[in-house]
Order: sequence, then structure tokens, then C-alpha cells
Amino acid sequence: MEFGTEDDAFKFYNAYAFMMGFSVRKSRTHLFQDGKLRDRLYVCSAQGTREEDKRDDTVQNHRAETRFGCLAEMKINRTPDCKYRVSKFFPYHTHVTTTPSKSHLFRSHRKLNIANAAQADMADSSGIAPKEAFEFMSRQAGGRENLGFIPIDHKNYLRTKRTRKIKYGETGGVLEYLQKMQVNDPNFYSAIQVDEDDLITNIFWADARMMLDYDLFGDVVCFNTTFTKNKEGRPFAMFVGVNHHKQSIIFGAALLYDESAETFIWLFDTFSKAMSGKKPKSIFTDQDAAMAKALASQWPESCHRLCIWHIYQNAAKHLSHVFHKFTNFATDFTNCVYDYEDEEEFTNAWFKMLEKYNLNGNDWLRRLYDLKEKWALVYGRDTFCAEITTTQRSESLNSLVKRYVSYKYDLLRFFENFERLVDDRRYEEKRMDFRASQSTPTLSFPVKFLNHAASVYTPAIFKLFQIQLCRAHDCSFRCFNDGESETLSKYKVIPHGKKYHRTVIYDSKNNNVSCSCRKFEFAGYLCSHALKILCVKDIKSIPDQYILKRWTKDIKCVSTKIGSNLHEKRESRENVVRRYRELCRSYIQLATRAAESEEVYEIAKILIYCALSLPSGR
Repeated sequence: MEFGTEDDAFKFYNAYAFMMGFSVRKSRTHLFQDGKLRDRLYVCSAQGTREEDKRDDTVQNHRAETRFGCLAEMKINRTPDCKYRVSKFFPYHTHVTTTPSKSHLFRSHRKLNIANAAQADMADSSGIAPKEAFEFMSRQAGGRENLGFIPIDHKNYLRTKRTRKIKYGETGGVLEYLQKMQVNDPNFYSAIQVDEDDLITNIFWADARMMLDYDLFGDVVCFNTTFTKNKEGRPFAMFVGVNHHKQSIIFGAALLYDESAETFIWLFDTFSKAMSGKKPKSIFTDQDAAMAKALASQWPESCHRLCIWHIYQNAAKHLSHVFHKFTNFATDFTNCVYDYEDEEEFTNAWFKMLEKYNLNGNDWLRRLYDLKEKWALVYGRDTFCAEITTTQRSESLNSLVKRYVSYKYDLLRFFENFERLVDDRRYEEKRMDFRASQSTPTLSFPVKFLNHAASVYTPAIFKLFQIQLCRAHDCSFRCFNDGESETLSKYKVIPHGKKYHRTVIYDSKNNNVSCSCRKFEFAGYLCSHALKILCVKDIKSIPDQYILKRWTKDIKCVSTKIGSNLHEKRESRENVVRRYRELCRSYIQLATRAAESEEVYEIAKILIYCALSLPSGR
């Protein structure tokens, strides 16, 4: 037989070996003086004997013997017409060969081709485990024996690929990844701290979409570091908020070296810089002293609230004997956290509770009381918190992170898999946007108030509003005007089945309504008590001043507000920088939305071209 190339000869002999149940390898070769191949010998992989292992004294478990002095071989020689002819062929083996159904396990019959490698890469980047990916590809091929490689080859390929990515070291690999993200997203923001040995200590990153989301929904932030994600056990932190669908969204993330006050000071300062100096109205954390110190230093104007869930966990640990001995203690403790509207009432109830359960000398409760402004709702009712009282949103995302990344991952692999988490969360938001625009919620009863709410609120907020309106129907009320004003009316509103009442003040001049429960100030939509009085006053729709834009369907259509000092004659550097940042945020919004549609993209290009064509200063 003759072959056009040496490779054709090897493929033929290897295919023959597959059918006969053995594996082949390339052996001796001779070359002409000009360096061209003269002859090549292909042998059975069991040819020859294994050399003596010099490590006999140190190796406990040697590999199984695979060389049996087999004589099967095929030799090819180069012909004058530059072809390769079989000059020697010996078919007999000195060992037992296998059946063709098992031949795919031999080394020479295993190889990931380009298509297989592309599938393996796609599965790996999608977070599919190697075992499941291999199972999928084998089913596509009609069985494992038809795939061309075995699971260990698949794992070795992925391991080699990851090793290549971090061949410059962990720091170099991360920097290369961040540079790639910067190329794909010019507004991608990252910051790295390194120590004196040039090793990474702290990393923070946020992309343009995170900045846009923060601009829209960054009034409330949850932050914690309860989860460690990379193989060195670095604390992993996320800045998490809530969007107009009541979904958790990510504003930024960080891998930290430790949880010291200095680290958190760097992180909060970096986050603020990434978000053009904007700081949240409220931020929720656990009872971490280092976090509290950093927030007091960097974000003193933000309302720092403690996670109620963590407080209950600590209470169960420090007061376990009280919870077991007194069945009513949990109720009294909860009332102190949530129920009181007046600070004096809260204080009286707290000390009454201490007296009732003989806890006046308890050190943990004393320290907790010193922080009452950060956890008792009576001190936080006037600050908008999107109805959040715990850091559970960021903790629930932390549990979600486990589905995407493992603590065994190196930093580079962690980044890549975290990207998938962010993409999936954004797809869920897009799905809810579609639902809000293409459907209308079912009304509990067809009244104008609910129709109006359904037209402005997202389905998630409409559902909460509808509950309040239904409760308003069962509330009773009593007017007790004191004659201070002709337009003001005061009411005591009693919820159904409750002994307490809420005080509601209504101003007929401008349809202003306020309730002592402060739900609108805290949650951003009206409570059942205020809605009861509006219904009594025959108001058929939500007054404009009580429709919070962040809860509406068209929040993303709201353009960023520009400062009012547009006509200052003397332009300071601060004003130029301020305007530049505000315009950047606006154009990020424009680019993010326009890129999703070819039609909007073309319109945006025309508008930008027209804007750039205007003379400077006009």
C-alpha cells in the first residue's frame, strides 16, 4: 500500500488498530541528509519493556505494566515519487487484544478535535460541570465509544486551558481579565490593592450596567461578607439593592484580603468613586464593628441600619434560656423592634420588658440598646429603606453564588463564573420588564384606584399596593379635628381586629395625606390607613406626590437630572467635572438601551451626530 503523506499512513494503521483491538505509537525514524523523512516505524503500544524505575525506594504504588514485548508493527519508506509505501508489516501480538467496543479507551484512539474542544469550552463557560458536559456530548455522538475521548481527557483539557490562562501568575491573570473587560466595556471600573510583595490584597469591580442600576436604584444598599469564595478563603462582598420589580440586583462586588476597618474604608471609598460620588440613603449590614467604623468614617450621611435577622440570631444565642423559659418573650421583643411609633413609647416598652423578665443586668441587651437607632423601626420610619429590614437580599445572592462558583476556584475562574451570575440576574429583570409591558395584573375588584395603580406600578409593587387597599376596606375611622385649619382633617384609623390606631392627617388643599405608621416614607407606597381616608374623600387615583418613580414601570425612561447651575459665568473645574460625570451617566443609559435594538441604535446615532454638530457653547 502507498500513502500520500506520513500522516495518512499513521491514520490508516491507527484505524486498523482500532478494529483489531490495540493501540499504536510512533517509534524509530530515519531522515535523509536534507532532513526529509526516509522511513518511519509504527508499533503496538505494548512493544518493548518498561525501563527500570529509579524511584523504587520512594514510590509506594507503581503504575500497572502495559509493555509486553509485542512484535506487531508497520514500517513505511519514502519512494522516489515522494509517496510512502509499506515496506514491512507484522500482524501478530504477544498479548491479548481487546474488542472494538473497548478500543476507544486506548491512548492512540483518544483525541479532542476542534469541534469537541469548542463544545467543552462552551459548556465550561456556561457553568456546566465536566461530568454533565461529557454525558451530553457522548449522547450527541451516539455513545461514549463514538465520542473519541474519555472523561479524563476532558478534565485534562480544561485543566490545561485554565493553567494557560494563569501562566503569568494570579496577579497577572486577574489584570489580564480586567483589561479584557475594559476593552469590551469602556466604562468598566476596577480597583486593586497590592501589598509590598506585589500580591493582590483587595479587588473591587463594577461594570457600566451596575453603575446605571445604582443611579436608578442606589438609594438602598445591602452589604455583607458572610461568604468566602476563592481557594484562599478571601471574604467575598457584594453591594446589593432592589429594583422596581423587588428583585435583588448587584451594584458592585469585591474580593477582600480581610475584614478589617482599613479594608472596609478602602472599599467604601472605592465604591463611592466608581458611582461618581453618589452614596446611598440607607445601608444595611450585620453587627460588624469594623464595618460600622468604616461607614461612620466614609459615609456619615447614609443611614446605617443593622440587619434584624442577625439581631434575632444573636438574641437566640445570648438569650436562649429566656426564650425557653418565657413563651411571651419573643412577642415582646418583636414588638420593641417593629411596633412602636413614638420614641418614648419604645423606651418605656423596652425597660418594661427588662423588668418583666428580670434582664436589667444583661450585658448583651445593654449593648444592643446602645445601638437602638440602628435597628428599632421607630428610629428608621422616616428614612426610605424600600421596606428592607435585613441583609437577606445579599445573603440570598450569596447562596445563589454557590451554584456558579466553588471555593476551590482560583481568582480568574471566580471572575468568569461570577459573570454568569450577573448575566442570569439581568435576564430575570428583562423577563419581568417584558411581563410588565405586555400584561396587566388581575384586579381583586374593578375600581379606579386599582386600575390607576396597575397602570403605573410594576406587577410586584401593584400586588403589595392591592393588599393595602383591600385592608383599607376593613379599617374603621373616626375624625377628631382640632380646628387648627379649615383644610386639615385628622383621623384615628383602626385596622380590623386590632386595638391600636394610626393617626392620619389629610389636607384637602393639595390632597396631601400622612400616617403615623410612616409606611410611605419607609416603603415608598401608601399604607391601608392613608388609603382608607383617601377613599372616604372620594379620591379615585393615587396623588402624584405619592407615586415613587423607582417603583414604576417607566423608571428606566427617566433621564438623569442635570444640575441647575447651567448659566454660571465663571466655570470652576468642579462644575466641569460634575457635568462630565452626569453626562456620562446619561450616555451610559442611552448606550445600554440603544444597543438592544437596531432601530433605536440608528436613532441614537443620528441624535449623537446632531449633538456633536452643534457649535461649542450652544
